[in-house]
Amino acid sequence: MKNRFSPDGARAPVSVRVRTAALPLAALSAAIAVALPGLALAQQQSLPETVVTATRVAQPLSDLTSDVSIVDRETIERSGATGVADVLARLPGIEISRNGGIGNTTSVFIRGAESRFTAVYIDGVRIDSQSTGGAGWEGIPLGQIDRIEVLRGPAAAVYGSDAIGGVIQLFTKRGEGPATPFVGVAIGSNKLRKAEAGLSGTAGVNGAFDYSLGVSHEESDGFNIQPLEKRNPVKTAQYAADGWTSPDRDGYRSTAANARLGFQINPAHRLEGTFLYNDIEAQYDASKSGARPPAVFPDDISTNTLRTAGVSWIAKWTDNYTTRLQVTDSKTTYQTDPSFYRTETALRGYLFQNELHFGAHRFTAALERREDDLENAATASAKLLARDRSQDAVSLGYGFVQGPHTVQLQARRDDDSEFGAKTTGSAAYGYAITPQWRATASVGTAFRVPTLYQRFSEYGVASLQPEESRNVELGLNWTSGASNAGVVVYRNKVRNLITYDGSARGCLSSFGCYANTARAEYEGLTLTAGHRIGDVTLRASADFQDPRDLGTDKLLARRARRHGMLGADWKVAGWTLGAEVQTSGMRYDDAANLRRLGGYTVLNLVASTKLTPSLTLIGRLDNAGDKDYSFARIYATAGRSAYLGLKWSPQ
Repeated sequence: MKNRFSPDGARAPVSVRVRTAALPLAALSAAIAVALPGLALAQQQSLPETVVTATRVAQPLSDLTSDVSIVDRETIERSGATGVADVLARLPGIEISRNGGIGNTTSVFIRGAESRFTAVYIDGVRIDSQSTGGAGWEGIPLGQIDRIEVLRGPAAAVYGSDAIGGVIQLFTKRGEGPATPFVGVAIGSNKLRKAEAGLSGTAGVNGAFDYSLGVSHEESDGFNIQPLEKRNPVKTAQYAADGWTSPDRDGYRSTAANARLGFQINPAHRLEGTFLYNDIEAQYDASKSGARPPAVFPDDISTNTLRTAGVSWIAKWTDNYTTRLQVTDSKTTYQTDPSFYRTETALRGYLFQNELHFGAHRFTAALERREDDLENAATASAKLLARDRSQDAVSLGYGFVQGPHTVQLQARRDDDSEFGAKTTGSAAYGYAITPQWRATASVGTAFRVPTLYQRFSEYGVASLQPEESRNVELGLNWTSGASNAGVVVYRNKVRNLITYDGSARGCLSSFGCYANTARAEYEGLTLTAGHRIGDVTLRASADFQDPRDLGTDKLLARRARRHGMLGADWKVAGWTLGAEVQTSGMRYDDAANLRRLGGYTVLNLVASTKLTPSLTLIGRLDNAGDKDYSFARIYATAGRSAYLGLKWSPQ
């Protein structure tokens, strides 16, 4: 694998190329500070009335004691984005890192927490990697996603292992009403081509059968993710001396499909089935690839394949008692050529969820089993790795909503086939001080067991212990008419943090091993605000955080201490026009804080209109100022990029 991969089998945490520093975040902070008394989080004005991510059962937004954001399909389409991570990066409390363009290794940090500390579900199906740890964001097809729910903060007492930083649930579309087809096409910079089609609706007596089907294909010639620094001779000489000079374009090709079927047997019983598939092939530049003839050295190619499937039976036995029985299965495969590496994670889940209501009281209880299988193919430097494990869990929850008071209590006990029992819990309280002001407070514990690769690969240590966290947070929200604002303060401490230690011994590798070497603290403050004035909607968020390794007192790699967003939408003459500014402070590419990544500020513009009642036009210009910035040293991001799409769906 040479320098292309880190010991965990993913692309190594390679560095970032940044030419220009960000505009000061102070400008955004000042704007929020001025607007805060009269602004509101505009995003929440159009949110659906209920969410399921906070406690795994449907809850009204007004009852939540958690920090949650929701993204609907309209927002996804208007974003013009081609990756899920790019949509998430526009939400409060979230940063991303990517080694180049779409299809390349992508990380998502919630409140600065490691990417593997986020539990990710698609239609209730858990996805994860027992090699790198965490979801393979580059393999999730955005075109099939209809809605996203993001929970910031630990939720292991509900979801078990992994949910130290938060939970992200992605949902495909559910069929409603008469049969409705759609067709969409789009073109963009770097020869982006995209086509999608689908059909959704209901059939049968009283619409008992609902369905939603979709397919999509997109491809792009991409851009050179390891370009020469023509505008910076010093960096050009440095990178050339290191061999980081691969002049080719690095494109991608993705094909995806999904199906969501439901059958309402009678008013009390419903069956659901979901399926999603995506195959994305992306070009990348291996470490020190050099300026090389393609006939002699073919392109480096990575292939991500994701498949999820689930079957559920939802039964409403009485007006107060509901159950859900669910069986899910997911498989993620990552492979590279011609430098061969292949890893596959299969994850099967079984869930029996119970929900009972008595007036202002809500009780939940669940039995859950998770089975993980990892297979890493043999390579020139490593033997075949095939291991499995399981976790059995029982969880209990209690919710109370009456008058100004909201209480949420959760407890869960997981029994791991190798680590034994682990108990986690959380407690949250919300109080409506006035009809406009509401305060929340919560505490919780969480954990993540080491991946099978971290324990049993040539770099693994079987005696690794689970990573554990304790979190406390306070929130204050204000709502008045079309305006609201919020602030959340949090501190999440993690012990037994697993890192790769090049000096450690005790594994088969002579280059170092995984070890429980660190303690981390994720501490910060998130501000959100928005306001609607006539046909203009304003929104803003700012994060001030300190994700730090307590052992070394260094900032954790690739996370900024300040980042934020400021946006506006304006409806005029049948058009919806939008502008947003995304900004981030400086970061470090390495744990030693020696490789500095400059900050950045980018401007994105969007416009959409209905050409006919059934035909919608969307145009977008990202990075309008053509800022030169990167998320990882050496790897570039796209410059100024245009997107133009048409979607037809009869009304």
